[in-house]
Amino acid sequence: MKSTHRRNATATGALLAAAALLTVGVQAGTANAQPEPSANAAAPKGQVRNPGALPAQLTPSQRAELIAKAQSTTAATAEELGLGPQEKLLVHDVVKDQDGTTHTRYERTYEGLPVLGGDLVVNRTAADRTQSVSKASEATLQGVSTSAPADAPAAASAKALDAAKAAGSKADKADAAPRKIVWMANGVPTLAYETVIGGLQDDGTPNQLHVVTDAKTGAKLHQWQGIETGVGNTHYSGQVTLGTSKSGTNFTLNDTGRGGHKTYNLNHGTSGTGSLFSQSTDTWGNGANSNAATAGADAAYGAGVTWDFYKNVLGRSGIRGDGVAAYSRVHYGNAYVNAFWDDSCFCMTYGDGTNNNDPLTSLDVAGHEMSHGVTAATAGLEYSDESGGLNEATSDIMGTSVEFYANNPSDPGDYLIGEKIDINSDGTPLRYMDKPSKDGGSADAWYSGVGNLDVHYSSGPANHWFYLASEGSGAKVVGGVSYNSPTSDGLPVTGIGRDKAQLIWYKALTTKFNSTTDYAGARAGTIAAATELYGAGSAEVNAVTDAWAAVNVGARSGGGNPNPGTVFESTTRVAIPDSPGPAVTSSVAVTGVTGNAPSTLKVGVKITHTYIGDLQIDLVAPNGTSFRLQNSSSDSTANLDKTYTVNASAVAANGTWKLKVQDKGAADVGTITDFKLTF
Repeated sequence: MKSTHRRNATATGALLAAAALLTVGVQAGTANAQPEPSANAAAPKGQVRNPGALPAQLTPSQRAELIAKAQSTTAATAEELGLGPQEKLLVHDVVKDQDGTTHTRYERTYEGLPVLGGDLVVNRTAADRTQSVSKASEATLQGVSTSAPADAPAAASAKALDAAKAAGSKADKADAAPRKIVWMANGVPTLAYETVIGGLQDDGTPNQLHVVTDAKTGAKLHQWQGIETGVGNTHYSGQVTLGTSKSGTNFTLNDTGRGGHKTYNLNHGTSGTGSLFSQSTDTWGNGANSNAATAGADAAYGAGVTWDFYKNVLGRSGIRGDGVAAYSRVHYGNAYVNAFWDDSCFCMTYGDGTNNNDPLTSLDVAGHEMSHGVTAATAGLEYSDESGGLNEATSDIMGTSVEFYANNPSDPGDYLIGEKIDINSDGTPLRYMDKPSKDGGSADAWYSGVGNLDVHYSSGPANHWFYLASEGSGAKVVGGVSYNSPTSDGLPVTGIGRDKAQLIWYKALTTKFNSTTDYAGARAGTIAAATELYGAGSAEVNAVTDAWAAVNVGARSGGGNPNPGTVFESTTRVAIPDSPGPAVTSSVAVTGVTGNAPSTLKVGVKITHTYIGDLQIDLVAPNGTSFRLQNSSSDSTANLDKTYTVNASAVAANGTWKLKVQDKGAADVGTITDFKLTF
């Protein structure tokens, strides 16, 4: 994409999951999927130092009362937070702890327009005193004109269609007229239009591409995909008990005991609900894919177990916490090799896999897809960049937790994602939590470019964190499966158990994270959640901290950097000519390092410049391999002093490394003052 003048230049990374913002969007023994009563949620109280910090189990009516109460005081809350007179708050969700603490999630409007990236969480004591506030953006929302050129909506639609076609869509028009919004996710409030393009993606997945364009310049600010993919006698879980209903003389897959979850047969269609599974007997499927009801039984069982896990373990009544179930659709398309959550229909959809032989209805996949709905109803993690990876990791973490919770001998719990569906046609799982890079694409540890990966791959560091926090590092066998989990700093991690790790993640998701949370924010949120549950300085807090350090996010619990490494540095000043001048380089010679560079190579960069958004910065290895550190953008900040982390493990360490900088925007100049590599 060609950008406009730098001060109107755009960052083209996708940022927001559509569901997140202003939607006003036969075995030995039997595995039981019937509802079980539960008085209290989460881990046994004896395992938690502060039981009051556990999530309270709210009935739908109790939750509705809390939301209504919070909505009735939004004006006072806005005033307390110092918001401007044009800003209004809308209550999105309320979570309550057992000690009465509430965590109220708000969205904002500005002069009646939705503010995307303006969400915030207010944490209040049982006495209704504000403890803390977490904002998706710290920018002040003021002085934004809401007037736009008359042709702006048409220009927005055209720009969105171009973006959709580039992504493989054949749609020739937008789903609806562009929506005028205030875009705040990048920290600079901007009047914009949001346009949604439907149709199908190139692999047959429904398309729900959201494109945000500047209302005044027409430049594309961001885009994101609204469809979040995951990749009886059941096919995967053996003979199970299902929640069903009787209608006349027939039985249906309608689980009235779990919010009315229904399972539909699309019969290879790609739209609508298809037909509700209905038959004269209450025995569903025969375990074979040739029987259409087999996949229906798998989907219904997975939905039931996921409902029970959230209710009995975490105190959550349904995906939104309102006691209302989503619904499932199976047999989507023809040989469709995926499954997806769509918040617009509040439903899960499953394809039948390669040659229609391996439906994607396994237990962990079902838990994964439903958990996308939980994320949308709570933190609303944007479905791209680092927040998108955290969104996917949340679904992997909760899907894995659901599988362990089921305790089904036909599909026992493990730290492998999609191991039953054979999506690779070679018997290997889709993802590995102990060492994510085993799938060939996921990152084991954080580095500065991890957010540029597909969200299913940028989830790797968080998945790895969950395994380490649960089980610890090194080689071990869990439930008959062998694992060997490395750490990026070479130091061991001692696990605290899966029950504690999943509780900490859920509490952070529902009370700490917001739409723009990145890996640093996830570390801060989980440490805060662990501190509330187990106390400052506890073994649990230390383990959470050390597990993050082991995936290169922050320092160990003892503080500092346990392995300072070997430093090579150049302080030679290199002038950076103004655009359209050539790129310039600063060099360091690396010697005496054995083998390849590390997967967490630290690149320190100091540049004096009056507008760092002008700069495109790359690290060039001795063999010519280039690592992009920064794209040019609309960041108007002066001067750069930053350390990047690069996975350079495929490149020999010794030789001349170069920092390559080019000014992409006219009117500003600067100087490279320091370039440092830490091995």
